[in-house]
Amino acid sequence: MSLFFETIRIENGIPQHLHYHNLRLNRTIRENFSLCPSYDLRDFLEFPPEAGKGTFRCKICYNTEIREITFTPYQRRSYRMLRLIEADIDYRYKSCDRNALEKLYERRGECDDVLIVKNGLLSDTTIANIALFDGLRWYTPKSPLLEGTTRARLLEKGILHTADLRAEDLHKYTKFALMNAMTGFYQLKNITFKF
Repeated sequence: MSLFFETIRIENGIPQHLHYHNLRLNRTIRENFSLCPSYDLRDFLEFPPEAGKGTFRCKICYNTEIREITFTPYQRRSYRMLRLIEADIDYRYKSCDRNALEKLYERRGECDDVLIVKNGLLSDTTIANIALFDGLRWYTPKSPLLEGTTRARLLEKGILHTADLRAEDLHKYTKFALMNAMTGFYQLKNITFKF
């Protein structure tokens, strides 16, 4: 049976943006197991004492029910270079089976991660959605590899807009950001793209 996961940022003992994690978890169960769950992750979060201070990564593994919850201290990665790699990969659900993503990550060379290009369009890195700024608006791919919770929240607020983003148009944008539940919206300074 497939296993999926949610990654939740815990800030000084407070889980961040659970509403969006609940939506994705329940949708994943519904679409993969033909069940109609109404899980609320608040019912499952029991923090170890050390998770009460600082930033922690809470990983919740599940299929038809919650299987495992772990807490680890979190420190954001730094990024200087991303390698663009064309790949026809399907990762629409946040699956614990990340073999295809790990194989792409292994091809990063001297870069910090890969930026996946699918059918000529930019999608995601191996761990984050992306956004590009054209001087007026922030855009995120219309068809991401995974519909992230931070992406969903910022789209709902009107901070992000969707578009087909082509690799050859990267030079037209003035800013680049990564986003996921742990980093939030993280604008990268002086990022280099390797083709």
